[in-house]
Amino acid sequence: MGGLLFGTGGIPNSTKTRTTIDGIRRIAELGLGCMELEFVQGVRMSESSARQVAEVATREGIKLSAHAPYYLNFNAHEAEKIRASQQRLLQTARIAALCGAGSVVFHTAFYLGDPPEKAYNTIKQYLGEVLHQLSQENNRVRLRPEVMGKGSQFGTIEEILNLCTELEGLAPCLDVAHWHARTGACNSYPEFASVLLQIKERLGQAALDDIHIHFSGIKYGDKGEIKHLVLQESDLKYVELLKALRDYEVKGLVICESPNLEDDALLLQKTYNTLPKVS
Repeated sequence: MGGLLFGTGGIPNSTKTRTTIDGIRRIAELGLGCMELEFVQGVRMSESSARQVAEVATREGIKLSAHAPYYLNFNAHEAEKIRASQQRLLQTARIAALCGAGSVVFHTAFYLGDPPEKAYNTIKQYLGEVLHQLSQENNRVRLRPEVMGKGSQFGTIEEILNLCTELEGLAPCLDVAHWHARTGACNSYPEFASVLLQIKERLGQAALDDIHIHFSGIKYGDKGEIKHLVLQESDLKYVELLKALRDYEVKGLVICESPNLEDDALLLQKTYNTLPKVS
């Protein structure tokens, strides 16, 4: 990864025709560097279309990631729901690989009243089975469990890092807005730097050399995340985060999920590029 790239979660709003290929071309026109393919309502892309996506992304020089369907729960209490979650994640990883995407982000689970430790062990078992299957298929897409924004959801930073240390083939998706909403904190340079150091200490420098970050403004309450906001309409101190990313020489993808998508992605990129270089 050559540096820190900025892009959108899904097709940019200003794309004239709402196709993945035209979205990639629009990302390139805007001068952004990456795009996340949103399969959040299900994977509805053929293998031939996925190969065309890969060709266009390579030609335009755009890095891709993908987001699996929302309706996954690796802590479901029904066996059929676990199996469905596994199949949806596998299906996403297979199409993502054909698209040339390097990562698949996913929402791991809900606690459903289980103690966090019990949920963790269940999730680890069933995710491990998915990773084993992908290994058998020689699928090198990296699965990225996401840091989540509500206390009812599995996905604290500690939980995600624990999974990533125990299961080969996993890496974190650091959703900064989610963590801010969940904790009511993590909104200053020292706190952002502390998270980056935690990732480095647990997973090594390689994790900071190929990071995947979700970012947006966010509205939140006592139970955590309510909805995403435009950056400048929120209290999230994005400049402080960008400074921490610069100072720790983080590389990888920053995916903007604000309602105005490319506008905030461009704001983040411009702000980052105007920060003084690390001496």
